[in-house]
Amino acid sequence: MVRPVELSLACGDYEIVRPLIEGEVKPDGIRLNILTQMDSPTRHWRFLRNREFDMAELSASSYLAARDRDWPVTAMPVFLHRRFRHGFVFINSAAGITKPADLVGKRIGTKSFLTTATLWLRGILEDDYGVPHRSIEWLAELDEDVPFETPEGLRLTHIPEHKSLEEMLLSGQIDACLHSELIDPILDRDPRVAQLFPDPKAEAIAWYKKTGIFPIMHVMGIRPEVIAAHPWVPRNMFLAFEESKRLAMKRGVNPRRAPLAFWRENWDEERALLGPDPWQYGLTDANRHNLSTLIRYSHAQGIIHQLPPVESLFEDMSLGPRRGETVWI
Repeated sequence: MVRPVELSLACGDYEIVRPLIEGEVKPDGIRLNILTQMDSPTRHWRFLRNREFDMAELSASSYLAARDRDWPVTAMPVFLHRRFRHGFVFINSAAGITKPADLVGKRIGTKSFLTTATLWLRGILEDDYGVPHRSIEWLAELDEDVPFETPEGLRLTHIPEHKSLEEMLLSGQIDACLHSELIDPILDRDPRVAQLFPDPKAEAIAWYKKTGIFPIMHVMGIRPEVIAAHPWVPRNMFLAFEESKRLAMKRGVNPRRAPLAFWRENWDEERALLGPDPWQYGLTDANRHNLSTLIRYSHAQGIIHQLPPVESLFEDMSLGPRRGETVWI
């Protein structure tokens, strides 16, 4: 009897991986032990620092930093998490900030400097709104997934363990905060805190029309030892992720699946803007542009020292001309 290779996979509990989690999709030759009960910072740390999983959904920014320092990690071009970030700049309402340029010279908190969401935001604020990242005093809450020396001219300190960014924002100890999630004061509608952009959706749509980028947050990390022992695993996993996404989208197109009044209308609006597969995997032209921009931001902000070609960061998923046209059999 053929024995499948047993591998662990740590990832978020997303609809596009639910067919994998529930066993509807089974990667050829692989038996998965899937772990989903971790927050993202914990998962990234445990994979990069402790090497606890064979594969893991991983911060794209931390992955770039790890590869730049020759850490033993590689990745598949599978991008389970993307998000527009214009709605994740939070300001103290009394700080006198009414437009992006007002952030210059301010004290701004961030979960960690390597957080992909805040890497995107720093790059966007600098490129599109004239807010140089070195004009700001940065305060980080967590230590970094990958240690790095603070670049010259960058003001970056870590807050004490007993403090939190949200409390500091409410009290005015920091003027603003870049975060990867909606913070509690926003969800609670606390008047002491607001979003920098009054209409972040409109801002994000305008930015997408200008750049063509739906920001990639995470890549799919895999330990090189797995590939050395089983070179076929990345391609088989890639096919499985593709099939899982296909089944999830087929299920999701039915508006009865979601308890939302305008699900189908929002679905159609999103596809009209972003195209038929906004969550595309592989090194497509759109994904290369996306990742190249993130690499450029990381280099400009002193996180990485080299500008690696996108292809060098990912396992090759190609099968040769006209092979693999039937994605799943």
